Amino acid sequence: MKKIVTLAFAATLALSASAQKIKVKQSSENIGGGSHNALTVTLYGINPSDAEDAFRSFMKKYDGKRSTKDGAIFVDHATIKEFGNNTIDIYGKAQGKKGDPEITFVVAFDLGGAFLNSGEHKTQYDEAEKIVKEFAVKATKDAIEDKLKAAQKIQSNFEDEQKSLEKDNKNLNEDIEDHKKKIKKDEDNIVKNKADQDKKKSEIEAQKKVVGEIDKQLKSVE
Repeated sequence: MKKIVTLAFAATLALSASAQKIKVKQSSENIGGGSHNALTVTLYGINPSDAEDAFRSFMKKYDGKRSTKDGAIFVDHATIKEFGNNTIDIYGKAQGKKGDPEITFVVAFDLGGAFLNSGEHKTQYDEAEKIVKEFAVKATKDAIEDKLKAAQKIQSNFEDEQKSLEKDNKNLNEDIEDHKKKIKKDEDNIVKNKADQDKKKSEIEAQKKVVGEIDKQLKSVE
């Protein structure tokens, strides 16, 4: 048990330390039907499928129709006011496998004819970076909160089990005390029973004499 708790605590510390280093980077990724400029970020403590579900939910605020396209979450005709009046398409997908301590999440913004990049779209890129960072922080925090709730539930179960064990211990000790009292009572009864037996034997011997005398009287009658 101690080893399990130690490992869990070490993993929690590692996750906490890593979660503070969320950074958004720019790179060329295979997304949106080809190799395009995209923003990537590391997510911690979350499975790829859960990350994509989180991204799909996070994109609700931008109104676009959400679906799956080319292996990614596709947000069609999204509206980001900081980008201007034109709608854009957004792609998001997770890279990694279930159980990995960290995964990469890729987000690409199709402005219509060109994918967002920091060189040509500085203002929009800065806003996109904020959006991706906000998503990454939320997804990571939500994942950690889920783990916290699960850990708290286990702790609560352990505490309930401890209370049950303490109650059992109390009942067992009370049973022992009851048994001790019964044993003492039985021991006293044994002593009394022995004295009663001795008394009864004396009464029997005395009565035998009475019976013998009466029997003699009976036999003497002619």
